[in-house]
Amino acid sequence: MSAKVAFIGMGVMGFPMAGHLKAKGYDVVVYNRTAAKAEEWVKKHGGKSAPTPAAAAKDQDFVMTMVGNDKDVEDVILGKDGALAGMKKGAILVDHTTASADVARKVFDAAKAKGIAFIDAPVSGGQAGAENGKLTVMCGGEQAAFDKAKPVMDSYGRAVTLMGAPGAGQLTKMVNQICIAGLVQGLSEGIAFAEKAGLDVSLMLDVISKGAAQSWQMENRGKTMHERKFNFGFAVDWMRKDLGICLAEAKRNGAKLPVTETVAGYYDEVSKNGGQRYDTSSLITRL
Repeated sequence: MSAKVAFIGMGVMGFPMAGHLKAKGYDVVVYNRTAAKAEEWVKKHGGKSAPTPAAAAKDQDFVMTMVGNDKDVEDVILGKDGALAGMKKGAILVDHTTASADVARKVFDAAKAKGIAFIDAPVSGGQAGAENGKLTVMCGGEQAAFDKAKPVMDSYGRAVTLMGAPGAGQLTKMVNQICIAGLVQGLSEGIAFAEKAGLDVSLMLDVISKGAAQSWQMENRGKTMHERKFNFGFAVDWMRKDLGICLAEAKRNGAKLPVTETVAGYYDEVSKNGGQRYDTSSLITRL
């Protein structure tokens, strides 16, 4: 019999991720705070929806969550009708939200006290990665629980890796966002410079992407940035949230993040100027 999985959070990421689980033959029940979204998923994929996270989690072998921020994680997992209230002993809880390492450790302890394993497992790859089942999943937790949960996560992950103890998945995702922030700003400046210099920007990007400047951002966003198209998934306001988490953690651990701090301020400007829902490549609009 296939494992029973609950998926909590039917946003732009959770909706397709849960769809991959169903396609792989898992018995899936979904929950979303806006019930219509869960119903839409059921209509498209089959399975069932539940009225609360606790009801969705009841009797499931695995419970996956993908929500907005630390407060949402606490609400849907630790709240009165949260997932932990419904989960059976021995089940495994996996949180795919990009949140703080603090909240990951807090949930790990609360789950452990109930005989439930917890893995913090933020993802990278954006909406396209979720839809294509090609996410990078960075995990924190215990090896035995990870070994059991990995085949489930493989349904939508092309690289699912245990990074270390509880919180290590979130810390790795912070590094991911720190690296992206600097890259996108550098790419924005390069493209804006090329435009002012009168270069054929499309040709220029083709040429330099064959050399040391090559990056995923350049390959996937360079030309759309030049065309000022910013409707490709990961929104500015989500990046602002993520960089806020990075900066708060750096304050705690003493890491210096001068570029990240500067770029976080730039994203604030883009947001204030109406670009809240633009994707992260919209940094070029400031220039």
